[in-house]
Amino acid sequence: MTGALRAFTIGLTAFLTVVDLFATQAILPALTAAYGVTPAAMGFAVNASTMGMAAGGFAVALFGRRLDQRRGILLSLAILAIPTALLATMPSLPVFTALRIVQGVCMSTAFALMLAYLGEHTSARDTASAFAAYITGNVASNLFGRLLAASAVDHLGLAPSFYVFALLNLAGAVLVWFTIQRTPVMDRVDMSHSPPLASWLRHLADPALRAAFATGFVILFAFIGTFTYVNFVLVRPPFSVSMMTLGAIYFVFLPAIFTTPLAGRVVARVGTRPALWAAFGLAAASLPLLLSAHLALLLAGLVLIAVGTFFAQAVATGFVSRAAATDRGSASGIYLASYFLGGLAGSAVLGQVFDRLGWMACVIGIGVALALGALLATRLVIAANHRPDAATVFQKSVPDSQS
Repeated sequence: MTGALRAFTIGLTAFLTVVDLFATQAILPALTAAYGVTPAAMGFAVNASTMGMAAGGFAVALFGRRLDQRRGILLSLAILAIPTALLATMPSLPVFTALRIVQGVCMSTAFALMLAYLGEHTSARDTASAFAAYITGNVASNLFGRLLAASAVDHLGLAPSFYVFALLNLAGAVLVWFTIQRTPVMDRVDMSHSPPLASWLRHLADPALRAAFATGFVILFAFIGTFTYVNFVLVRPPFSVSMMTLGAIYFVFLPAIFTTPLAGRVVARVGTRPALWAAFGLAAASLPLLLSAHLALLLAGLVLIAVGTFFAQAVATGFVSRAAATDRGSASGIYLASYFLGGLAGSAVLGQVFDRLGWMACVIGIGVALALGALLATRLVIAANHRPDAATVFQKSVPDSQS
């Protein structure tokens, strides 16, 4: 498999794994109207998937070493189609929320196991680029998943759109079946005989990893706060965009599809901390634009915060894999749990801020999260005597990534 084809396969797997996660944000105003609830209530229900994502991350962190990674990814994506299809029945809001949580568990399990697979079967020099390809697929899911959701609702209706995504879940399982190698548990690297809790404590005792976990938290906090509640800004005056136009607005993610794959090379050239500072700085530059009454300026702000946060996510994810001396599956699980807890917190906290104080206060909260992320980046340093082992299933010619 060529390097380009390998990167495409990794990215497509990520796309089909998390396409359900944020697609519903594009139809959030329609769901709010259909259920007759406040934006904050519906925003929390839709983003309850992040609660499941966090739970799935914790589960992989605890039990991931005992799972066959390929089988775990396959089952997670196949099972994911069930709650996705059940959402089409338009259940009560509590049941809707519960199904979103189950979706999150399935997506997170597949996502974390794939991160562990890449970390364990990618050479040290290739890790950053492999993770960048995977995060790029995540970026693509944010764009094309939202476009697909808006289009499906516009042409098929709200309920049938969920069946479309159930089919995509099954397509992800099929892709994994044909592309992910079977790997016996005994052949995996970083296997240790210590209890799962000991691995957790070892990771949490590492200041650099603690800072990386917290960085993931603030990244999704800022991202969710922006792209959940900006929908309500866009459908209200002075913008008053239609549902189909709202979906098209998410072409703001398109530049990030091209910039995120560069994360591995940037880290190799300048290091983790400067790369993160640049990413958070770019995202922070969006804040005054998000308050503009001109659509073009607001869209430019959305482009900047999308590019910045996705780039930061690629850098931080790759750092965790390199910084974890042992049991990368556990470290990836903790990182994802922290990342998605940040999304849940962003949805809940900034939802209340938006409802009570308005969009300007919400943007201020986003800025505080970005500033905290830049501060945390100062702690992301791998010890000089640390170099995790890695297998060489994926061989590419990207320079070794240093922190």
